[in-house]
Amino acid sequence: MQVIHEGSELGGHDRPDLGGPEPGPAFGRLFDAHAAALRRYLARRVGAEPANDLVAETFLVALRRRETYRPELGTARSWLYGIATNLLRHHVRSELRGLQATARLARTGETSQAGHDSRVAEQVDAQLRTAQLAGALAKLSPADRDTLLLVSWAGLEPAEVAEALGIPPGTVRSRLHRIRRWLRTNAPAQEEVQDLA
Repeated sequence: MQVIHEGSELGGHDRPDLGGPEPGPAFGRLFDAHAAALRRYLARRVGAEPANDLVAETFLVALRRRETYRPELGTARSWLYGIATNLLRHHVRSELRGLQATARLARTGETSQAGHDSRVAEQVDAQLRTAQLAGALAKLSPADRDTLLLVSWAGLEPAEVAEALGIPPGTVRSRLHRIRRWLRTNAPAQEEVQDLA
């Protein structure tokens, strides 16, 4: 039995029945609909190469665990982002080390010799603001960082984030409120914080 909802991303099929004996066509549609966006989100978190591997691993895990998907509990999109987020947790240590290293560069004030070229000066300034923002992101707890980046980088709605992380929607909203307030106070790159939050 396939559950159909009007207006969803797959033309009414974003809550498919994945438990059938032939999951190939349904997973092909899911891959076509979600792999590119999922890859972009993951690439922003861990870089292009690991993102490719994580997308493949996400769909492999989804295929292996397809009988655990419950259409009545959420969309396939949020289920896939939930799997991807769980896989990301295995990469958090390296992500955190990268953010901390970038933040260290900002603290040491390392800049290239820009001379009088304003274009180079703008690039250096942008790199420093990015480093400062990376430092602020590194200070967030993994749960808060996942919540913020699923909204800001993956473009998920708070209800989808709740489905992906297996938490109540109210928890997502309160986390986002707290994170935004903390970032505005603690992140010096205000324009980026506004875009992120």
